[in-house]
Amino acid sequence: MSDASAAMAVNHHGDHPGFAGLTGTLCGFVFLLTGRRNARLATDLARVSAADHVVDIGCGPGSAARAAARRGARVTGVDPAPSMLRLARAVTRNRAAIRWAEGAAERLPVADGSATVVWALATVHHWRDVTKGLAEAHRVLAPGGRLLAVERQTQPGATGLASHGWTADQAESFAALCRTAGLVNVTVAGHRSGRRDVWTVGGTRP
Repeated sequence: MSDASAAMAVNHHGDHPGFAGLTGTLCGFVFLLTGRRNARLATDLARVSAADHVVDIGCGPGSAARAAARRGARVTGVDPAPSMLRLARAVTRNRAAIRWAEGAAERLPVADGSATVVWALATVHHWRDVTKGLAEAHRVLAPGGRLLAVERQTQPGATGLASHGWTADQAESFAALCRTAGLVNVTVAGHRSGRRDVWTVGGTRP
């Protein structure tokens, strides 16, 4: 992949080894503290209610899943890392409202057309295959269901931890991929999440 292609790719950290073992658990505790801001933003933007079934792709320790459950929604939290799912189960009190399942964006353990909301909060840049991930989101969404992606705003040329997120061009590129996947009413917007600026990309399954 050329430097220019890598800069435009929306999954530029798709080769990340994942969050396994003790390191994964430690990262999970960090995510518990840092994920609450995006969780609040996502539940507001997706207008989550008791009528919803939310699928949380890359749920990590489950902050967003629990936020959706507090709105009365039924939730499926999906993550490829068993260590994250163990932590999510351990810190979740209202277990009946949330099902935790091992999986990934490209293989969601969710029935066709059964979700009203699918979101990915700071995880799309880690997806292995964005085209397959969006095809899966389209498959599990019911007609009228909403997709939401949230990523930290980053600057072109950023490296290391500062590169975990999207530039404006990458946000627009993901929006274009959403349209190609068959979603409609796709929008890109900037929001404030705590002390950070984030990009949100939303769309609807017709």
